[in-house]
Amino acid sequence: MSIKINIGIIGGAGYTAGELIRLLMHHSNANIVFVHSKSNTGKPLHTIHNDLIGDTDIIFTNNIVKDVDLIFLCVGYTEARKFLQENEILNTTKIIDLSHDFRLYEHNNFGERKFIYGLPELNKEEIKVANNIANPGCFATCIQLGLLPLAKEKLLSTIHTTGITGSTGAGQSMQATSHFSWRVNNIQAYKTLTHQHVDEIKQSLQQLQGNEASLHFVPWRGDFARGIFVTSYCQSNVSLDEANELYKSYYATHPFVHISNVMIDLKQVVNTNKAVIYIEKIDDQLVIHSAIDNLLKGASGQALQNMNLMFGLEETKGLKLKAVKF
Repeated sequence: MSIKINIGIIGGAGYTAGELIRLLMHHSNANIVFVHSKSNTGKPLHTIHNDLIGDTDIIFTNNIVKDVDLIFLCVGYTEARKFLQENEILNTTKIIDLSHDFRLYEHNNFGERKFIYGLPELNKEEIKVANNIANPGCFATCIQLGLLPLAKEKLLSTIHTTGITGSTGAGQSMQATSHFSWRVNNIQAYKTLTHQHVDEIKQSLQQLQGNEASLHFVPWRGDFARGIFVTSYCQSNVSLDEANELYKSYYATHPFVHISNVMIDLKQVVNTNKAVIYIEKIDDQLVIHSAIDNLLKGASGQALQNMNLMFGLEETKGLKLKAVKF
């Protein structure tokens, strides 16, 4: 008999929660017990996630059901820690936090709970036995997947990275830069060299190669809804053929990461949990292009991947999704 995982979702009105709900509704081992939202209590889910009309009768609630197997925290920065401070969660309940609160080693404890950094391509064995997961950031996921094989071989020193993300990466709350009239036909750099995901990237690279690499990251806002495309480059003596073999070897046991022999594009990954990577060698510079869907592999899809691993399920279950190519 297959197991049923009873699930609660906190912060149920946002983009990541909406995407998670869609995934869980089609996962045969998942049972959504409650979806929490203070501002939408009493409303049907489809009043906020209106594509769910006809799919579910779940109502947003302000109550926490304690005896669930797993809680997803789909809340903003600092809100996950605040939620755990204000609500008593049973020790038997596992947690996957999609915020930033527990990703760094110096902040990964809450009482007796220790959060494992939930990048399966880095910490798969630890995730399998973990009770608490800190889901990685979207830019952090895309950049790390482009760099982990080099870090494992201790080949990184100074890295320059640029990446562009869709409007859903900014969350559902309205901002000046997420208005259609501002965003369409427009791009903009932001948080130059200061993005909040840099520290978790450096932490992972140091985990593999033993010393901290220097990472210089410039993120961009794009005029599309979802997806991240990143280009990282660094000086290297590794040949292109050697690099491709190194990457294929590293990701051989990781079902969602694929190495391409031709230049990649964003539509290959939108609406999937895939990461695609293409490598170039220009003079002495190794150039790594990587792309993911920020709401799936960069957030809710990766959270579900972590759930599968934590509960001993097939890693790809519920995540064999079709790309929106056209």
